[in-house]
Amino acid sequence: MNEENFIPTHSHKEVANGEVKARCSSNIALVKYWGKYDFQLPANPSISYTLTNSFTETSITFKKSNDFSVELYLDNQFQEKFSSKIYTYFLSLKRFLPFIDSYSYSIYTKNSFPHSSGIASSASGFGALAKCLMEMSDMLGEITTEEFKLMKASFLARMGSGSACRSIYSGLAIWGKNSDIPSSSDLYAVSFPFEIAPIFKEMQDTILLVDEGQKQVSSTVGHSLMNGHPYADLRFKEASKNLSDMSQVLQSGDLEQFGKIVEHEALSLHAMMMTSSPAYILFKPNTLAILDKIWKFRRESNTHLYFTLDAGANVHLLYPEKEKGLIFSFIKNDLLKYTENGNLILDKVIF
Repeated sequence: MNEENFIPTHSHKEVANGEVKARCSSNIALVKYWGKYDFQLPANPSISYTLTNSFTETSITFKKSNDFSVELYLDNQFQEKFSSKIYTYFLSLKRFLPFIDSYSYSIYTKNSFPHSSGIASSASGFGALAKCLMEMSDMLGEITTEEFKLMKASFLARMGSGSACRSIYSGLAIWGKNSDIPSSSDLYAVSFPFEIAPIFKEMQDTILLVDEGQKQVSSTVGHSLMNGHPYADLRFKEASKNLSDMSQVLQSGDLEQFGKIVEHEALSLHAMMMTSSPAYILFKPNTLAILDKIWKFRRESNTHLYFTLDAGANVHLLYPEKEKGLIFSFIKNDLLKYTENGNLILDKVIF
């Protein structure tokens, strides 16, 4: 598949007005995408879990107009900055959605999770937008299969937020070319194509909100710091190998190897930030305290509790459902005190 496959070969019909709706979950990467080339293409492949309870719901009302415009409302509050951003995003899609600038749009969106909570709202937000646009394209006569519809939604979402392309799919999603994943592509994400061990279909994700403030560095700036980074090439090769290894782990059910890869990937992401120029330390003291507590608890309890991190201070705790009782007691009694205002989010993977 290449970009030309996503260009409609027929004319869309016109409708006076309409409404489309979609829901899209956020995701948490197990092997991290960090660094990009050209326009929103990944420097290394990644794989993520799509979450159940952390999602964005979006509705778009549109009407035929000679004055293309976009108004975006988050929780019913008009967002001027985001409206401008989505206006530009919509225009970038014209090659693939030729009708896009022939309408005016009112977009209403809301998240099931609080803003700045450590959940990737850009992933679920652009994923929901892309799903809505594919519903609109379908309404205007684009003929597709359900499989292609998801693939094109992933492709469109990617152009708004790289990680959003993975959120289109439930379960495990892979984005980026990898020789061990025959269907993988830099242009869009694909569902994990192999049989998954049952233990990995019931993983829990408890997010400890260590810092609910605005991110110290935006994802766009963070990715750009990999350009000319002294360890970039090694990191990209390592991520590709980790994805191949993770593919085998997910099929075999090896929880310990799963944890080793996931934690190494999380720390590698932060190592890249700490050794970039300028350098950023996104950990908070309480982040480090939580990681130390997890390692000690795991040694003493023989449980399978592992952490991962995005580009921030908050900690995602991954563990199998069958160990939920003991692990959640540990979270409540030993880790909750390190969060801001005792806040956490209880989530799990969705299949």
